[in-house]
Amino acid sequence: MTQTRIERDSMGELEVPANALYGAQTQRAVNNFPVSGQPMPSAFIHAIARIKRAAAVVNGDLGLLDDDRRRAIVEAADAIIAGQHDDQFPIDVFQTGSGTSSNMNVNEVIAHLASSDDLSVGPNDHVNMGQSSNDVIPTALHLSAALEVTGTLRPALEHLRGVIDARAEELDEVVKTGRTHLMDAMPLRLGQELGGWSSQVGQAIERLDSAMVRLCRLAQGGTAVGTGINAHPEFAERMAAELSARTGLALTPNDSFFASLGSQDAAVELSGQLKGLACVVMKIANDLRWMNSGPLAGLGEIELEALQPGSSIMPGKVNPVIPESAAQAAAQVIGLDTAVTVAGQSGNFQLNVMLPLVASNLLTSITLMSQTSRLLADKAIATFKVREDNLSEPLARNPILVTALNSVIGYNAAAAIAKKAYQAGRPIIDVAEEETDLGRDELERLLDPASLTRGGIPE
Repeated sequence: MTQTRIERDSMGELEVPANALYGAQTQRAVNNFPVSGQPMPSAFIHAIARIKRAAAVVNGDLGLLDDDRRRAIVEAADAIIAGQHDDQFPIDVFQTGSGTSSNMNVNEVIAHLASSDDLSVGPNDHVNMGQSSNDVIPTALHLSAALEVTGTLRPALEHLRGVIDARAEELDEVVKTGRTHLMDAMPLRLGQELGGWSSQVGQAIERLDSAMVRLCRLAQGGTAVGTGINAHPEFAERMAAELSARTGLALTPNDSFFASLGSQDAAVELSGQLKGLACVVMKIANDLRWMNSGPLAGLGEIELEALQPGSSIMPGKVNPVIPESAAQAAAQVIGLDTAVTVAGQSGNFQLNVMLPLVASNLLTSITLMSQTSRLLADKAIATFKVREDNLSEPLARNPILVTALNSVIGYNAAAAIAKKAYQAGRPIIDVAEEETDLGRDELERLLDPASLTRGGIPE
């Protein structure tokens, strides 16, 4: 039998586990929401604790909270921020849409940790002073996402781009057949192909940076409905300043608390940028899979690092497991964005009531893209080998090279040469020498694949 103790809240008495740091309101939520078994992400809980810490400091500075309680709340919040009590936040993601249960969970744990025989700290009167769940939870949502983007995702993307750029420079003289519609097209250099990936990642970073501007505008100070009832007139500005000083983020109060409480537009924007990043990851992952396909019956342009056996029945089979993992993570992020979009529409009058879902999905997407970016960089892009023999042979027989002769002999004549070369399986230069008045030396110059990768009109 689990040992219990009796806790009380405004609705009466309730049994909670004897060793729990939380109280009755948390236990009621645990009882009410046995939905997914998935608690709120720790980054979100830590963000709430940051808000409680900042509020204790601000309320102390304003003369509203005595020094002993201020100090005790700060110490308790610091312990939570450091991850020391992550097991004390069991409430399911699919809880009350305001996130009140999670706010009270943190309030109760901090109050428990901060209280002693000589000091009574209340979860509502002291830890939650000047606050409402309706401004704490939107603020924690923005704050946790902003911290994870700057501290985890952005560095991972910079790493991915750096690895791509290094390989692009290393392989810039390797020429291969380009493909459009999955069909042979004009040649390009492998460095150019990887450079396209790099640009995609770079522009994804730019889009995230743009979304951060709106994400750093906070709801804190709006309290229950956006009017700021029960909060000191200076509370919002001081809270933003205190949180900025502690996190290094450029945080400000939103210009309308009514917008912050009633909508989740900035979160929807960030989720959309994460979806865009997922499309970038999917593109890179699928290019790697196609380039690695084979090794005999596929393209076989590169050989990805062999990481594990690929089949339980076919000995020797090795699969592109990292790109496959990346593609699945990207698909999940795209799906999570759809849920965030639906949740973003659920602002009725003065409150959005799908905040826990939005917070959980955003943080999950950030984690998926952060981890996936590093895996793609380190276990796929940094380590693949180029199979130059499989690049050079089809390049020499690529009938599309005849495109370079358009300005010399005309499109129709070039098309006839390409068709004949393809049907005979012969190099385009041999057929062009037979079908035109151009000499071999001039054809070699005009049809040189490396030269063709530099664009322009052949002269």
